[in-house]
Amino acid sequence: MRKTTIFTLVFSSLLILPAMAQLGRVWTDFQYYSVDLQNYLRSNVNETFRPLDIRTQGALSNYSGELNLPDPVSAGRQVRNDIIINSISGRYENNSAVNGAGVSNEVNRIVTRGAVVGVLGREGQVRLKTKLEDTERSIESIAQTIEDADSFLDDLKDQVCKITGSAGATNVANQSLCQSTIQQDTTVKILQEQSKIVAENLAQTIQTNQSVQYSNLNLANISQQVEETNRARRVDSAAEAARLLRTTAQIDLFGREP
Repeated sequence: MRKTTIFTLVFSSLLILPAMAQLGRVWTDFQYYSVDLQNYLRSNVNETFRPLDIRTQGALSNYSGELNLPDPVSAGRQVRNDIIINSISGRYENNSAVNGAGVSNEVNRIVTRGAVVGVLGREGQVRLKTKLEDTERSIESIAQTIEDADSFLDDLKDQVCKITGSAGATNVANQSLCQSTIQQDTTVKILQEQSKIVAENLAQTIQTNQSVQYSNLNLANISQQVEETNRARRVDSAAEAARLLRTTAQIDLFGREP
């Protein structure tokens, strides 16, 4: 019985270890994701935030934590405060407070897009593909191990269960060992099915994460469109106010008596 128990413990470990050995590089994978996000920010901050690109990049760097991920809320707040304190106007905004709020919102959007690139970009897809392939190989390895173990357990059951007809204490021990062997065989098959369920859960989680990233990207785009629409309205309102002012001035000028 001890031999059977030891075998089962070793085999149960084999069911778990192949997946962990190939899929457990969580910190390394996260670092690659972080690098992709940072590369996206470096490539796009200059063009998006010029002439505030140096301030913005500095804020993103200052508020990057232990995971090398920027805190968009704190970075956006720093940029907004700098703009307001220094009364910096934008290309379309003369009001520094409005300009600061717009730049802060854009910081949030660019970090969101960087996060999407880290997951759905070219390198991110390579990582996901590798993870899914490793998962499938692990399941195949487990299935092969189960197949090899079935012959061993079948032989063990044949040898042990056939001699349970003997009398005395030996018979009791043989019956116990026979039942234990059958239970171990059942446990091994259950573990195999559990490994398949875990693999399916991983695949579903990855698909859900992709959907979330698309949703985040859509929200970022909607936010930008709303902001651009509001900016256009303010420009139109300012132009209309200026036109009315000119018209009023002309009427007042022509209405005066010589």
